[in-house]
Amino acid sequence: MPRNQQILLVSRPQGEATLDNFRLVETETPPLRDGQVLVRHHYLSLDPYMRGRMNEGKSYAAPQPLNEVMIGGTVGQVEASRHPRYAPGDWVVGMGGWQLYSVVDAHQPGALRKVDVTRIPPSHYLGAVGMPGVTAWYGLVKILEPKAGQTITVSAAAGAVGSAVGVLAKQRGCRVVGIAGGPEKCAYVRDELGFDDCVDYRQHPDLRSLAAALKAACPDGIDGHFENVGGAVLDAVMLRAHAFARVALCGMIAGYDGQPLPMLNPSLILINRMRIEGFIVSEHMEVWPQALAELGELVASGRFRPRETVAQGLAAAPQAFLGLLKGRNFGKQLVKLVD
Repeated sequence: MPRNQQILLVSRPQGEATLDNFRLVETETPPLRDGQVLVRHHYLSLDPYMRGRMNEGKSYAAPQPLNEVMIGGTVGQVEASRHPRYAPGDWVVGMGGWQLYSVVDAHQPGALRKVDVTRIPPSHYLGAVGMPGVTAWYGLVKILEPKAGQTITVSAAAGAVGSAVGVLAKQRGCRVVGIAGGPEKCAYVRDELGFDDCVDYRQHPDLRSLAAALKAACPDGIDGHFENVGGAVLDAVMLRAHAFARVALCGMIAGYDGQPLPMLNPSLILINRMRIEGFIVSEHMEVWPQALAELGELVASGRFRPRETVAQGLAAAPQAFLGLLKGRNFGKQLVKLVD
């Protein structure tokens, strides 16, 4: 059995996460028992939810245990198998964590999912055709319930989730306006993803300026908003929202350093009779087959060309993760684990 490398969480962040919260170790890979599969990971997914799991406080999921492998989605190939459904060479998606190899009990429901890499590159199964894509699909379709002609806005629009929201909303005949940081990201959102407009929040450092930019981009107001950021971005969107507007609350990355994110005008929720709903996509497994089928077809047909930022090697994962929390990635943040 090959030797493994792993990254462990060794301390809880006090405020912002740092490199000192992680440690790279080398371990032996245990021999397989009946029903187990050894997977060699090719790509590791880095996602904002991981920051919340690093904390010890109450959340929708149990905290990441200290001195254990960091949680994370992976795609790779079966290296060895003692399970009849899996053979060496099969491509599989799972939650292998921040390590080169994982030993998986393949009898566990949902532990591994075979994927076809002939039409879709394997890395996309961690992004547009994986959890981020299904997150976008659920929040848009089930919470925002878009109708043709409506205006949908999405923050972190150049990211893995936000980009999928925009493409899916355009497929449903909506006017789509993104909010992203920097001219390069805004150009990608408009020119490659096909959004109708994109507001660069870095050009609008105060609420008045950001709200004015949204008013210009959304002259008919906002019918639905997909929120990945929180803070001033959400405050500005609230000022432009229609009566009975809907907000799918997916992430609050502006507050992942542990500081509270106050809302300036919560009375707008009442005045506009708004519906604001937070959601966790893993609680809605019933929609995954439908969502993945639509997303897979969009990617395979070239109608959705997801952007990726790829760090090289397991040791680069902590730094790449901290960059993700600062918005330094472009599209889906991945770590490539094979040469």
